[in-house]
Amino acid sequence: MEYLKTLFNLENKVAVITGGSGILGGEMAQGLLNAGAKVVLLARREDNLNRKVEALSRADNEVIGLKCDVLDEENIREANRQILARFAGIDILINAAGGNIPGATIGLDQNIFDLAMEQFKKVTDLNLNGTVLPTLIFGRSMAERKCGSIINISSMASFRAITRVVGYSVAKAAVDNFTRWMAVEMGQKFGGGIRVNGIAPGFFLTEQNRALLLNADGTVTERGKTIINITPFKRFGNPDELVGAVLWLASDASKFVTGTIIPVDGGFSAFCGV
Repeated sequence: MEYLKTLFNLENKVAVITGGSGILGGEMAQGLLNAGAKVVLLARREDNLNRKVEALSRADNEVIGLKCDVLDEENIREANRQILARFAGIDILINAAGGNIPGATIGLDQNIFDLAMEQFKKVTDLNLNGTVLPTLIFGRSMAERKCGSIINISSMASFRAITRVVGYSVAKAAVDNFTRWMAVEMGQKFGGGIRVNGIAPGFFLTEQNRALLLNADGTVTERGKTIINITPFKRFGNPDELVGAVLWLASDASKFVTGTIIPVDGGFSAFCGV
């Protein structure tokens, strides 16, 4: 039992979470705080960030928020400087910033040839470059210390063709490839102390996908029903159900695991529908 406690111990580890003011980022932050980590939330909207920090603040551990745009390289570098000035280093990076953009979603009465390329570029930029830039900047700090865990957020859209969200799907598939590539790069050139993995959430209700999955009256949309029908657990996920995978990847319990993408999806990716 003591050995297990040591493996999962995150006491005084410093975790940085991009997109930290969101529903999923906030749940991950709560789980890390419960495990003893110090948490830095990064988000673009300061009002949402302040509310999340206030909601998570506690006497027995430390959580701070920094306004940061994951597509602004100098903004990220400044956040990195502030974090390193306050803490000894960065142990965990979770790239949770991202999501779909309504303008990049193909409408019910549209097809792929109606796709607006400007919106496609925005959603791929946010999800791919919004993962790459923080990884390069915060990851350099890990490389200098030769230790750390980077956790990227993938999606079921990278595992299977999910209609209407082509830009988001393409970007998340690229995040998967970048995760594996970066795992190899870090392992070969900076030793075995830096791990790069991803988790692929199934369908969790967030503000970004709520309109696709629920009607205004709270009932499940036809698209939502289709998802539930091919999810063996027959429901959407609860945000706190991501926390176990995050804690495992963040801790020494997974110290020989790198380059993996772990589905947390109620079996969605395993079931073909038949």
